[in-house]
Amino acid sequence: MCTLVTKEAPDFAAQAVMPDGSFDEVKLSSYRGKHVVIFFYPLDFTFVCPSEIVAFDAALEKFERKGAQVLGCSVDSHFTHLAWRNTPRKQGGIGPIRYPLISDLSKQISKDFGVYLDPPGVALRGLFLIDKEGIVRHALINDLPIGRSVDEALRVLDALRYHEEHGDVCPADWHEGEEAMKPTAEGVASYLAKHG
Repeated sequence: MCTLVTKEAPDFAAQAVMPDGSFDEVKLSSYRGKHVVIFFYPLDFTFVCPSEIVAFDAALEKFERKGAQVLGCSVDSHFTHLAWRNTPRKQGGIGPIRYPLISDLSKQISKDFGVYLDPPGVALRGLFLIDKEGIVRHALINDLPIGRSVDEALRVLDALRYHEEHGDVCPADWHEGEEAMKPTAEGVASYLAKHG
């Protein structure tokens, strides 16, 4: 059970490779007022990881249109992140991705988010959706060989945004534009009468 959901996300300040290829410090709390999607991955120059990083980059405009900041994080140094970013995709690199890649060299961020796996000393594939007030509203943790769905991350972001705006709750497999339900016994009965 993830103990972070409904709690304030652990703040951190860490070196990162920024979208322009420079190094800068990223502080999670500086994104208050925006939704944040932070995902952890085991290591640079590995296997499933580049497919996820590239997939988040391909969907970046969708996250940005919804007011969300995407952050990637692993236990590699920011120098290793830059080397991987500077390696062309056809040679196993990730190319010039457009969101920060955070260095968790001390492994403290991974530990604070509950995704650190020792051994081998890397982060599991954790994904966290943090609301505008810094509260963790969704968490997903996959084992090392199992990649995540960017579409599902977008769907959950849509559901959170809809709930925040309307107060309604979003049923199983809800997608933007579909009917939600009132969080009452009558609301559930009404929804199930139509969709059950």
